[in-house]
Amino acid sequence: MLKSIFKIGSLFLGLLFLFSLKSLNETNNAFYQSSHNQIHNADTLYYPGIESNERLIRHGAYQFVYDEDHEQAKWVFYKLTPSMINGPYERRNDFREDPLVLSGTATNDDYRGSGYDRGHLMPAADMAWSAASMSESFFYSNMSPQAPSFNRGVWKRLENRVRKWALEYDSLYVITGPVLDSELNFIGTNHISIPEYYFKVVLRFKNESKESIGFLMPNEASKSELIEFAFSIDSIEQVSNIDFFKSLNDSTENQLERDVDTGIWTW
Repeated sequence: MLKSIFKIGSLFLGLLFLFSLKSLNETNNAFYQSSHNQIHNADTLYYPGIESNERLIRHGAYQFVYDEDHEQAKWVFYKLTPSMINGPYERRNDFREDPLVLSGTATNDDYRGSGYDRGHLMPAADMAWSAASMSESFFYSNMSPQAPSFNRGVWKRLENRVRKWALEYDSLYVITGPVLDSELNFIGTNHISIPEYYFKVVLRFKNESKESIGFLMPNEASKSELIEFAFSIDSIEQVSNIDFFKSLNDSTENQLERDVDTGIWTW
């Protein structure tokens, strides 16, 4: 009798666990789909300028323009809100080719033995709010060859700081990319360019106010404070040849890009 009761109880608990897991996944998927719609429909105003020969590629959690000559993204754009921080989904390191880049991306073989990390442009830790977004972050369209001491050091510190800012404001738009030019060395048979510098542009929203800040970092180890890498968006544009916030009216664009006030950001 006791064994029968125990079996029934175990079966009930198992069904309850499966039901709870199903509900959690459904909630997560609904939130993920809602985030897709928000990004696709409302945030295009803040994309960088897209040249006539360039194609915007959209995943659910990030959008980007791919540079065929360098076999990596020219820039990656995504939105970050407080609700996305400290999600429950862990990274799985499922690096793989991006099926939306029809000409092909880097592969595992390109990085194997190269001495460079597969450096995320959009951090995996920013995507822990959804299993799908976490998985997307490991497409090779989101990777760039980074020196291990850079990727795991000052670059990681900057990514952590951006997540802390996301908790302080209504939302952030983040645009990240490599500085690409024709003189770069490369790795792999697909000739993946090794950038000498990376940029990150952050636009923050709080109530009705908007503020921006840019960063430019060499692809090398550094113990310098993050504030030492802060620049105006205009300065980042000159180095990267990317026109940020091109769709904004001129007065708003100039106000966001002309100066950087490091004193209004927490460090």
